[in-house]
This record gives sequence, C-alpha cells and structure tokens, in this order.
Amino acid sequence: MTEITRGEIVRVGVDLAKHVIQIHAVDQAGRTVAAKPLPREKFLAWCTLQLPSGCLIAMEACGGAHHWARRLQEMGFDARLIAGHFVGPYRMQGKSGKNDANDAAAVCEAASRPSMRFVPIKTAQQQALLSVHRLREGYKEERTACINRIRGLLTEYGLVFAQSPEVLRLALQDTLEDASNELPALARMALQRAHLQWIETECHIAWCDERITAHVRTDVQAKAAAQLCGIGPVTASALVASVGDFTQFKTGSQFGAWLGLVPSQNSSGGRASLGRITKRGDDYLRTLLIQGAKSAVMSAHKRSDRISQWLVQLKERVGWQKAVVALANKNARIVWAVLAKGRVFDPNHVPVKPGEIVGAVGSAMVATA
Repeated sequence: MTEITRGEIVRVGVDLAKHVIQIHAVDQAGRTVAAKPLPREKFLAWCTLQLPSGCLIAMEACGGAHHWARRLQEMGFDARLIAGHFVGPYRMQGKSGKNDANDAAAVCEAASRPSMRFVPIKTAQQQALLSVHRLREGYKEERTACINRIRGLLTEYGLVFAQSPEVLRLALQDTLEDASNELPALARMALQRAHLQWIETECHIAWCDERITAHVRTDVQAKAAAQLCGIGPVTASALVASVGDFTQFKTGSQFGAWLGLVPSQNSSGGRASLGRITKRGDDYLRTLLIQGAKSAVMSAHKRSDRISQWLVQLKERVGWQKAVVALANKNARIVWAVLAKGRVFDPNHVPVKPGEIVGAVGSAMVATA
C-alpha cells in the first residue's frame, strides 16, 4: 500500500466564532493537512508556527472578520474574506450538514476558485466611520418607536395629533400642561419621561450627524461624492467608508451591480427577460442612494441641467419609481467614475462613444489637411 504524503499547507479555510475557531488546511494537491478547532487565543500562534509566509487564509465575512484579516496581513499572510452566500454552494453536505468543520472546508474550497469574488478588507478607520452610521440608524429606529409609543398613549385618552413629528413635538408640552384633559397625574409623568427620551435620542442623532459632516468636510473623496444631485453628506460618507478603494471595481456598471441596483435576469435560449432589481450587496448604501434619488426626482423640474432634464423625461415615460432606481444606479456609476478615475463631476456632461471620438478626430485631421 502506497502512503500518501501530505505537502506544505498552501490554503486555509477558517470558520470564525466567539470562542472557538475551526480551521481546514490543504496542500497544493487539495489534500487535507489539518482540520481541527482552535481556542481563540491560540489561532494566531498556530498560524505563525504551522503556515508558510504568504499562505492564503480565507474567512467568511462576518463579525470580527475584518479584525482577524488585518492581524493576519500584518503577520505576512494573504488574508481574504468571502461573502457568506458564496460559501454555501461549496459545502459538500448541503444545507442539512452545516457545522463548523464543514463550513471551514467550504470556505477553503471556495477560496480556491479562480473566479471567486472576495470582500475588500476594511481599515479600522473605515469601521469607525461605519460604526457612527450604524449608531445613527439605531437611534432613528429608537426615535420612531418612542414617537409611536407617545402617540399610542395619548390616543388612549382621546388625544390624536397629525402624523408629523414636528406637530406632535409642538403640541406635546401644551397637552401635558393642559389640566382640562383627562390625563391622570401618573400618565403625565410617564409621558414626560417618554418626551425626555425623545429629546435625548435627538441629541444622539445630532452628534452622529456632526461626525458625518466633519468626515465629508475633511475627506476629499466624500466631498467629491457629495457634489452629485441626490447624494448628501450621509450617503457620501457611507459610500467612502464602505468601499474605500473604488478601483477594485472595473467599471461603474460593476459597482452598480455590486449595490444591487441592476435588474435581475431570468434569461434562456437567447431571450432576455429582466425583472426587478437584484437588491444584492449593502442594504444601507442602496437605501441611501434610492432615498436621495427620490428627492432629486421630485425636484428635477426645478433644475435645467442635462441629468434633471433626463429625469423629467424618464419620469413621464416610465413612472417616478423606475426613474428613482435609474437615477440611483446612474449616481452609483458617476461616483465610481469620479472616485476611481479622478474625474470632476459635471451635471451637463455629454457622453461620447469611442467611435465618435475617432470620427471627430478624423474629421479634424481632414479639415486641417
């Protein structure tokens, strides 16, 4: 019987967890060299002792993955992150065989594919900016819940106000001080505490807005992105913090597809069948782009630049909802062109096809001759 000799480890798949990290290492021939769980505190030491410099270490993009990737890169390893939905198809046991060992093996197999798309590793500063955005979104949800809670309590006593938060804010204090309504003393105290919570949440949101505004004011990329119609400071800051290096995308259309702003396809036999947008990628970025596009589409008739005129015509032809998504996708592609190629945004830019440029140059040469 011929003994199978294991070679040097060339690729490692890692399944991260809070306390135990599962590893699956293979050699150049794809044979398993090591497959075992490691305590969290021993993972980096194992990598140092067992892995050669430059070894590929792949992990599923999840909580803490960017931190581990940065640490491994500092140690000289080729750390890469893979989106979870790209790992699942490589799990040999299927959905019913999901466990840490099988997941690590699937990550290792997925990392070996030449066409695999990896998640860019974020810097600590990028994650710090995104933490402000995440806090802001959480505070917005808390504010909405607090307002709805106040409305519900007031409705129990026959006090109903318009849906606008500003209307409720102006009327709430007078309602609590009005002795003619039937609010009991205990209910008034409860509503006062809810009002204080509302005010405190507004202060937290204002702090987040200040940090985001400061980022846009000092960051060249964010400042350039904020010049587009339909992209404000929050969207510009989130785009720069989430993507970082825009040159990782080959084209603007690839960036739009990464954000999930392109139609889904169900094509076969040479017949193209397009559906709704794919909604892949970062939900937060896509939501910000679409919300900003809504504002731009609604006010497009007040502006005279080429993009606004195009929006007015598009809205009349396909409706405002499709026009909003079209503008969100266009803004994503323009942002890529501005930040990846260093171009200056011009709302009156006239796109010219390469063939037209050649023809124009040829005509000029003929005229000169």
